[in-house]
Amino acid sequence: MKLRVLLCFLAGVATALAIIFWPGDNKGSESYNPENDKQLWEAIESSPRADALRELIAATPDAELRDMCFLIGNMPASDRDGMDLELLKENVSYAHKVREQYSWAEALPEDIYLRDVLPYHVVDEVRDAWRKELYELFAPAVDTCATMYDAVCAVNRNIPRLTGVDYNTKREKTNQSPRESMRQGMASCTGLAILLVDAYRAVGIPARFAGTASWHDNRGNHSWTEVWLDGQWRVTEYYFPSKLDHLWFMPDASKANKDDRRYAIYATRFGEADDWFPMVWADESEDTDIEALPRTVGAENVTTHYQKLAYEQYTRHMEAGTHTFIRIAGYKDAAHTEHSDDRVAMGVDIFWGTEQMGGGLTAGPLRDMNDLFSVLVEKNRSYELRYYDAAGELKRVAVELGEEPVTVNIALTDSRK
Repeated sequence: MKLRVLLCFLAGVATALAIIFWPGDNKGSESYNPENDKQLWEAIESSPRADALRELIAATPDAELRDMCFLIGNMPASDRDGMDLELLKENVSYAHKVREQYSWAEALPEDIYLRDVLPYHVVDEVRDAWRKELYELFAPAVDTCATMYDAVCAVNRNIPRLTGVDYNTKREKTNQSPRESMRQGMASCTGLAILLVDAYRAVGIPARFAGTASWHDNRGNHSWTEVWLDGQWRVTEYYFPSKLDHLWFMPDASKANKDDRRYAIYATRFGEADDWFPMVWADESEDTDIEALPRTVGAENVTTHYQKLAYEQYTRHMEAGTHTFIRIAGYKDAAHTEHSDDRVAMGVDIFWGTEQMGGGLTAGPLRDMNDLFSVLVEKNRSYELRYYDAAGELKRVAVELGEEPVTVNIALTDSRK
């Protein structure tokens, strides 16, 4: 009897230890039972291909079951009803693969992994099979990385070369999928942000899409990327900034309005969310009320965070005396720069090497002549202004900046030539 009691006691201890120390327990898959997932089955029952979804779940390996059920239960109804299920299977398989392969992915909190690594889409782009392709492109670049930050840097350093994609407004459409951008070798900011988010996710780095429907001066939308590092979301972009959170658009972000959807800043959230992302590119006429845009992508209003970042960065720079302004005036013709009627609102971007430092519109004819578009940049560096002339040709103007502010005139035409 004593022996039996002792054996039972030891068995209990062994079971308890197994529960406590079972490998990978933080991933949640061992304790997940799809039969208890009410949201999953309600979603399946509402779909016209419920039988196919049940068969997919039944055929999913146990180690991947939690991931598959999470996607099916939280995906947009249009995807649940019509998306290629083979694509979904490959997505889950490779997401699971990188979580097992990379230490930073294995250590992720379950919610971050499910919402910001596992998802097969970013916004409303075409659903294509990007994950396996991007994994094979970027795995060699991150395989020797010891930390997630190292991996983030490796992805950013290599993405233009590995994908063959660069910024170009001549791209076919705004919300391009990774394959669409790589086929053309070009994308605008939205396509670049989608591609970067997916490249991060392909190697187990949590990432999400961020942006605004319009800047404060109504010059249009902008999109970028956030990565999750050390428990917080950090700001980055396709052309890697010298520091995370230090992006060229921070002065504009400081003027965002969290209470106005058109001028607020949002970050996407897969599945349940308190808000939705205003995808202005979905409105071909650009005249639709912003509240009438599709509400298929969940989001978080992150305006306040960006305003704080911008305030801290610019106040510190000015107090340190390390930065000054490049001021830019735009004119219709380089030969006529004296009167307000000579001026024109034209887009211009400022670069230091390949890194964009700022961008916006020059002041038009109704603005005060002293009102110049200004960008705060580091002193004693060489910069380049880029803009398009009246013929649609890209113009580049070199600017040597010393200790004092510099004013530069640009023009749509130059009748002096």
